[in-house]
Amino acid sequence: MLAYIGLGSNLEQPQQQVRTAIEDIRAVTKTTLVAQSSLYRSPPMGPQDQPDYINAVVGVETDLTPHELLDALQQIEQKHGRIRKRHWGERTLDLDILLYADKVIEDERLTVPHPGIAERAFVVYPLAEIAPDLQIPGLDSLAAIKAHCPPEGLVPLENNQS
Repeated sequence: MLAYIGLGSNLEQPQQQVRTAIEDIRAVTKTTLVAQSSLYRSPPMGPQDQPDYINAVVGVETDLTPHELLDALQQIEQKHGRIRKRHWGERTLDLDILLYADKVIEDERLTVPHPGIAERAFVVYPLAEIAPDLQIPGLDSLAAIKAHCPPEGLVPLENNQS
């Protein structure tokens, strides 16, 4: 199954956190990294008394179920010292399953497509970079979503591919 994962960090060398997390995702069992966006700097979505974020999106082919993939991503977050201090607050690493094939999932642990995917420039633009023709289940084409999602402070970083 083709899945897309959003990455974000704004603590403890965020660019390095994201790059290392991409390598950690590459090492997940039954999973192959097939696409990687550039890194982007974005203002925080929640409380403004925190540093800007570094964001990226990767695409993976995986034989893991959505919940097995979620477990693997949460293990990577823990490896990076993820602590949830406050809603939309600062973090060393945040990994979100944005899409899992064309599945729509909604249970106590996982919602796919990720809620808010269409309003978050720090997801829409990196995702469009690696999958411009994507159709978001239950929503619209990524191109149409991007056309209605202003970049609002999103800055692509140069020379940032791992």
